Amino acid sequence: MNQKLLSVVLFGTIVLPFGAYAATDSLDEVVVTASRVSQPLDKTIAHTTVLNEQAIRQSGAADVESLLRSMAGIEVTQNGGLGKQSSILMRGTNSTHVLVLLDGVRIGSATTGATALDQIMLDGIERIEVVRGNVSSMYGSEAIGGVIQLFTKRGHGAPGLNASVGLGSLGTQRLAAGFSGEVNDSSFSVQVGNVKTNGVSAINPLLVPAANPNRNGYDNTTLNAQLNHAFNADHMLTATLFSTRGKGSYDSAFGLPTDINDALTSVDKFSLAMDNQLSEKWHSSLRASQGTDENRSYTNGIQLFRFLTRSKQLVWQNEIKLADTQHLNLAVEHLGQAVSSSTVFTQNSRNVNSLLAGYVGDYGVHQVQANVRQDRYASFGTINTGLLGYGLQFADAWRLTASIANAFKAPTINDLYYPLTWGFSGNPNLRPERAQNKEVALRYAAKDQRLDIVYFNNRIRDLISVNNTFTSMTNVGEAKIDGLELSYAGSFDGTRVKADLAFQNPRDATTGTVLLKRAKEFATLGVAHDFDNWSAGVELRHSGARQDFGAKTLTSYQLLNLSASYRMAAGLNLTARLDNVTNRDYAETYGYNTLGRTLFVSLSYLQ
Repeated sequence: MNQKLLSVVLFGTIVLPFGAYAATDSLDEVVVTASRVSQPLDKTIAHTTVLNEQAIRQSGAADVESLLRSMAGIEVTQNGGLGKQSSILMRGTNSTHVLVLLDGVRIGSATTGATALDQIMLDGIERIEVVRGNVSSMYGSEAIGGVIQLFTKRGHGAPGLNASVGLGSLGTQRLAAGFSGEVNDSSFSVQVGNVKTNGVSAINPLLVPAANPNRNGYDNTTLNAQLNHAFNADHMLTATLFSTRGKGSYDSAFGLPTDINDALTSVDKFSLAMDNQLSEKWHSSLRASQGTDENRSYTNGIQLFRFLTRSKQLVWQNEIKLADTQHLNLAVEHLGQAVSSSTVFTQNSRNVNSLLAGYVGDYGVHQVQANVRQDRYASFGTINTGLLGYGLQFADAWRLTASIANAFKAPTINDLYYPLTWGFSGNPNLRPERAQNKEVALRYAAKDQRLDIVYFNNRIRDLISVNNTFTSMTNVGEAKIDGLELSYAGSFDGTRVKADLAFQNPRDATTGTVLLKRAKEFATLGVAHDFDNWSAGVELRHSGARQDFGAKTLTSYQLLNLSASYRMAAGLNLTARLDNVTNRDYAETYGYNTLGRTLFVSLSYLQ
C-alpha cells in the first residue's frame, strides 16, 4: 500500500468526523500512569492511551499483545503463535526499553531485561494504560520508550458471577470464570482462566531445515485474586495475587528436526498496600510487593536452562494537595532483585534505592508537569532523571503540549555478571544506556472524540551490545529515533472509529542504517457500529517493510480483521472474531511463521 495514500486515507478519517459525532464519555477516564497521580485523560501531557474493561471485552482478544498491536507507536514481533516469545517495540526502541507494570509492580526478568507479556492473558485484566516517551523520572530503569501498566480485575457493585467459554481455529479453547463484588466495607474478586491451542509450527522448516515441522502448541492457566477492606473513610488495606503459568513447545534452529523443545514460563505478583488519607490534603500509600519471572527450557524431556527472578519492592508514596488543581508527589522506593538459575553468576543480586518528586499543576489554560528522580545502584552509582512538560489550552478543545525528558536502562544481571562460558562473559564495568526525548503535540479533546498529533525525537547513547570479538558485553554506539504519531478515537450515532498512524526513522547514529525489525510506517484503522442487540467491527492493519538479521528484508503487509457480538439476554453475549480474513502470508521475524486465517467464537456471562 502506498505510504502517502495510506496517510491521506487515515488522516481524512480522522479529520472529517469533527462536528458530526454525538457525545461519548471516553474523556471522563482518569489515569494514573502518566504522572503517578490521578488526572483526567484529556489533561495528560504525555501521549497516553487507555483501554478499559468494556474495550477489552469487546475486542474478543485472548492475550494482551493482541490489543497492543493496534495501538499507536507500538510494534509487536512474535516467534510463532500464541504464547511464543515476543518483543514489544515502542516508538522504535528496543523491547528492553519498555517498562511493564502489573498494578504498579515490576514483573520483568533481571537476566533478559524483558517482561513476558506473551504469557499474560486478558482473563484477569480489566484495564491497560500506555504512556509513551521517556518516563524514567517517574519509574526508573527501562522507561525509555514508555510504560505499559496492566490493572487486574477488582470487585465492583453487588456480588456476581462471570464466566466465558470459547472455541476457535487450530484447536483453540478458552475457559474463564470468576466471582466478584462488594460487601459492606470490603470488595473482592477471584478470577481463573485457561487458554490452550494446538498452534502452528513456530519456525518455517523450508527456511530453517533443523526445525521440527510439528505444531507448537500452548497451554496457559491464570489466577487473579483481590481483597480490599476499608477500615473507615480514610484507611484502606488491599491485597492482590496474580499468577500465570504457560507451557508451550517451541522450535530451535539448532539440534535435530526430531527434537521436542518445551518451555515452562510463569509470572507471579503479590502485593499488600495500605492507603491512608492522613489529612484533607495529604494522601499516603505504602506498598510491599514481590514480582517473579521464571523460565525453564527442556529438550526431549531434559532440562537445559532455568532462570528465576524475584523482584521485591517497597514503595512509600505521598500525594500532597497544594491547591484544588496543584498536586505534589513525593516517594521513596526500594527494589531488591535476586536471580536463581542453572547458570552460576559471579553475582546474582542487586539493590536499588530511589527518591522521586513530581508536580502537576493546572492554571486555567496552562498545565505544568515536572518530575525528578534519583536511582542508586551499587554497580555503577547514581542516575538522575527528570521531565518537564507544558500544555497550553488555546481554544475550547485544542491544546499544544511540549516536553523534554531523559531516561535510562540499567545493565541486566546477564550483561554484568554472566560467568565465563565458551570464551564469553559479562562485563561488570558497563554503564547504563541513557536517552533524551523531546516532543511536541497538538491535541483535540471533546467529549465525543480525541485526536493526538505528536512529534518526538529520542536519542539513546551507550547502547549495550556484544563486542566485536564476541567475548563480552560493551557500551557502543548511539541510536536516533524521530517520528510522528497520529491517534484518533471517537464515536457518533452508534459508530466507533479508531485510527492510529506512525511514521518513524529509527536508525544507527553512526551508519544511518535503520534499526532491525522496525517499520518506518505502520497504521491501524478500526470501525465498529452498535445496533439494537448486536455490534460489528472491521479493522485494517498495515506495516511497512523491515530489515531483520542476516540482511533479510521482511516485506510490508496488510491484515483485515472482522468482529461481531450479539447480546442474547441480559448479561449473556456471543462474540466472534475472524482474524487475517484474506489469509495473508507475512512475517514479523525472519524464519518464524505467523497465523493465517483464524476464527474464534465465545459465549460470556456477566451477572
